[in-house]
Amino acid sequence: MRIQVLASGSKGNSTYIETKNTKILIDAGIHYSRIKNELEKINVKIESLDGIVISHIHKDHINGLSSIIKQIPVQVFIKEKLYQDIKKIVPTSNIEIIDDDFNINDLNIKIINASHDVPAFGFILDDGINSLVYLTDTGYINRKYYELTKNKTVYIIESNHDEKMLMEGKYPYILKQRVISDKGHLSNRYTGKYLNKTIGENTKYIILAHLSENNNTPELALEQVKEELKELAFDNKKIIVAKQYEETELVEV
Repeated sequence: MRIQVLASGSKGNSTYIETKNTKILIDAGIHYSRIKNELEKINVKIESLDGIVISHIHKDHINGLSSIIKQIPVQVFIKEKLYQDIKKIVPTSNIEIIDDDFNINDLNIKIINASHDVPAFGFILDDGINSLVYLTDTGYINRKYYELTKNKTVYIIESNHDEKMLMEGKYPYILKQRVISDKGHLSNRYTGKYLNKTIGENTKYIILAHLSENNNTPELALEQVKEELKELAFDNKKIIVAKQYEETELVEV
């Protein structure tokens, strides 16, 4: 399995995942040209994509969809709750409605519910050898998913804000309340505590995603997550912070 976060943050999100027989994107919040250029750096042609899986309909996750569809006839995989919004920008012939458990070639994808201010979903991806949890844009993680997401190979997980920076920052009170609510975003501490209970001996990489530009820093996110994981002796060099304007290293497992 090869994984690269192409962009992550409030201005656009997209992640590339490749298995032996499958190449997909999760979300397409950045323009076709940037995705094409980033994929070419790792010797992947954008025309070879088998699909784009969409987590939810906020613009930073779907802004690039229309530009991609105009260039290549790729299928867009969505939950039915997203259909009315997605069909406005994607021809119905390019849309596939998915169940909570589906396959794209050799890649099995299970869907978990996120908790956001619109219908939103996370994913557990498995190619029979390696597994990956992808979960951003959620105010909390339901306890019932802890066991389901345990001991996976790679975690791409939201680490959106530092609580102190958020509450002392310039956001209006109503926006602060939204961010910290169950329909908002995960803090660094919450993410660290979740990972403390779920990563295991099979876990090779953690990628911290969707950092706030105003209420977090890569250094803070890394520091606070490391603090929560210190008793597990996880290799800190295997914790990667995804950025808005720069792709992560290519992770191969």
